[in-house]
Amino acid sequence: MGAGMTDAPTPAPGAPLRLFNSLTRQLEDFRPVHPGEARVYSCGPTVYNYQHIGNMRAYVFADTLGRTLVFKGYALRHIINITDVGHLTSDADAGDDKMEKAAASQGKSAWDIAAFYTAEFKRDLARLGVRDPAKWTVATDYVPRMIAFAQRIADAHCYQLDSGLYFDVSTVADYGRLARAVTDEGEGRIDEVEGKRHAADFAIWRRTPPGETRQMEWDSPWGRGAPGWHLECSVMGEAELGLPFDIHTGGIDHREIHHPNEIAQNQAWRGCGGLDCAEHSGARMWMHNNFLIARNDQGRGGKMSKSAGEFLRLQTLVDRGYHPLAYRLMCLQAHYRSELEFSWEGLGAALTRLKRLVMAAAAVREAEAVPVTDRRLADLLARFDAAVSDDLNTPIALTLIEEAAAMKKVDAGQKRTLLERMDGVLGLDLLTLSREALRVRPKGATIDETAIEATLARRKEARAARDFAASDALRDELGAAGVEVMDGDPLGWDWRLES
Repeated sequence: MGAGMTDAPTPAPGAPLRLFNSLTRQLEDFRPVHPGEARVYSCGPTVYNYQHIGNMRAYVFADTLGRTLVFKGYALRHIINITDVGHLTSDADAGDDKMEKAAASQGKSAWDIAAFYTAEFKRDLARLGVRDPAKWTVATDYVPRMIAFAQRIADAHCYQLDSGLYFDVSTVADYGRLARAVTDEGEGRIDEVEGKRHAADFAIWRRTPPGETRQMEWDSPWGRGAPGWHLECSVMGEAELGLPFDIHTGGIDHREIHHPNEIAQNQAWRGCGGLDCAEHSGARMWMHNNFLIARNDQGRGGKMSKSAGEFLRLQTLVDRGYHPLAYRLMCLQAHYRSELEFSWEGLGAALTRLKRLVMAAAAVREAEAVPVTDRRLADLLARFDAAVSDDLNTPIALTLIEEAAAMKKVDAGQKRTLLERMDGVLGLDLLTLSREALRVRPKGATIDETAIEATLARRKEARAARDFAASDALRDELGAAGVEVMDGDPLGWDWRLES
């Protein structure tokens, strides 16, 4: 087992793991490059701002993929990069560096900006139950390797302009196949740069313009400057996983420009083979999650984007009184390749669903886990395995863990084992998450839980004594403090703080 590998469990029942490869546009059996191992690279964030919940969907997806690979018995090595240099304000290879622009607007160094937003990103991942990768790779740590990578491919695949070193996409076969957007002009979204040979050619190295100084710049054979955004992933994937590795993940927006350019670099590194052999792309499989669609008061809106101005952060959900794992469950309710529509009503329904699961799991929380021998439980595990092995069909997997949680007259230890195995894939923390933890305080709440519980106890006594006037007065007192008393709640949740 290689360094940083996650210990693999005993393999689950043997449904073949089939995943959708964006490069071939078809479901394929997962066959690892290295027997018994799964090596996965996920495009990480550009840390110039907070990540919105649409961004976070990509990491819930990648984490679910990693958990499934472990469930299936593979030793996982997962890498996530941190982009702290090179990503321009336009994904179409134009504009200012996002880090430099954020630093200038906030009056801080680019390094401080990167450190702050990296910490915030990792905090959000932890709250969503996303496990740390085997390694975080930070772009600026790999600049010498990026220069060496570019030197190796430059003579055959690149040319130099005053603005930097550019990759000539005509030097590799099948450029743009991943995006399915090849035209006579190539990728039309790449902005024009004077002297480029083809519209789709992209920057490998950007020279600092004469008379300017960047906060992040390095000496190179092509002048002092900074690497292009696409170069970093090729370099870090090769350095940490070797080319080819098993799976490369990212949001569907990367499928159009970033990943085709990364693939072209990988082809150049590996000797220019065509993409009929997926391994020439650098990874055997390319997997992409679809967009989060924000629903507004007028109905369905568009994809969530920081460039559009206002966006929802995970903290926004918490401030409204929703536990972060309710959003994780909401993501799991839709297949990763389907658009996910966000609404507050949908998030509330996901929270209720999570509460039901937590309450059901509480009954076996203290039981000692024992092997599953009950035929009914074993059948559920096999059906769950078939669901997640079918291109991560988490909507079906959720119904199966609910069926398992609701099952009566079964051995508590076996049921606990079954829920542990299933939740190991779904990542909802069902056997440790408490009912109290799900009562997230909205930002504006002033009353504390101890006072709420004490007032509810007095109200219960008043109701028992049939003093309904006192009971109503106490209910009104709680209501004035922003507490909704949930009489008759089928979940028995008693109360919640209103946002």
